[in-house]
Amino acid sequence: MRRLIWLAALSLGSASPAAVAAGRVKPLFAEDAPIEVTISGPIREIVRTAARSTDPHPATLEARGETLPIELSARGISRRTESCEFPPLRVAFAPKPADGSLFEGQHKLKLVDHCRDTNQFEQLTLREYVAYRLYQILTPESFKVRLARVTYVDGDRQVTQRWGFFVEDIDDTSKRMGGKEISVPSLPSTALLPEAAARVALFQYLIGNADWAMIAGPKGRDCCHNSKLVGATEEARTSITPVPYDFDITGLVDPPYAAPAPQMRISSVRSRRYWGFCRDSDELLRRVPSFIAARPAMEAEIAGTPGLDDRSRKDLVAYLGGFFEDVATPERIEKKLLRDCRN
Repeated sequence: MRRLIWLAALSLGSASPAAVAAGRVKPLFAEDAPIEVTISGPIREIVRTAARSTDPHPATLEARGETLPIELSARGISRRTESCEFPPLRVAFAPKPADGSLFEGQHKLKLVDHCRDTNQFEQLTLREYVAYRLYQILTPESFKVRLARVTYVDGDRQVTQRWGFFVEDIDDTSKRMGGKEISVPSLPSTALLPEAAARVALFQYLIGNADWAMIAGPKGRDCCHNSKLVGATEEARTSITPVPYDFDITGLVDPPYAAPAPQMRISSVRSRRYWGFCRDSDELLRRVPSFIAARPAMEAEIAGTPGLDDRSRKDLVAYLGGFFEDVATPERIEKKLLRDCRN
């Protein structure tokens, strides 16, 4: 049966993902070209107190000839408190940017930055940016990101200049999808759209993600771990689409602090383990051909990402190559992925 599904999917070629509602894309994420940004404020204090404080601080953001007042704060959990010397940041605009601004319509934005002020960690930031872009290639039901060359200024001193990227707010993502974000403690796997759940699980396998869930969050926290849920309404409990984010603990990025969750039963995030649901196995087979068809676009994305060095580009392409070997035939998919599916 699965071979028949595989053959039928191949015969359809690289069918595009399910259409999403034509929601408006705000200016910041309407283009892909990198932007130059200067953030001025108490950078050193935010960095020094990040492990114990996410208090906002007055600051300014300059880009494309405009200077905007913002509130700048540390954010995140493990990166802020355990892994990074330079925390991920949240940029809040108050008052809201004027019509015509690059940041028109933005309220709060996540800024993914360099974690530590070294070239190695800057490469890791760019590799995580690539992960977001790869998922965008596969589906519009994904977070948009915008690459930025960020200069950090504290008083009259430049602290550093590094690559980073802004992540679209979930409210804007869900509007583009024609839906609403859903906030629940947990939900059964049957509440998810099978095609969306299979696509997320297959993508997480592609990037070697060892730090995610799409029906529950960590103990004591709401659903879901490094995934957002979008449904037709806030009250929807069926036909829900998971939207993944936060891709640093992956084989694709491979930071020094990465360690897989114990339940994954792998020793390194560079090792892949499938973490999808058995009920979606046939749907996964239907998704594989679209992933294979997207390979040239994925490799082109890696080749065209500004700032990546040759070593990173070669490693990213090689790591993706391991995925495509694993999904080359139904037999390999059964052996490499489906035997580990979850009931």
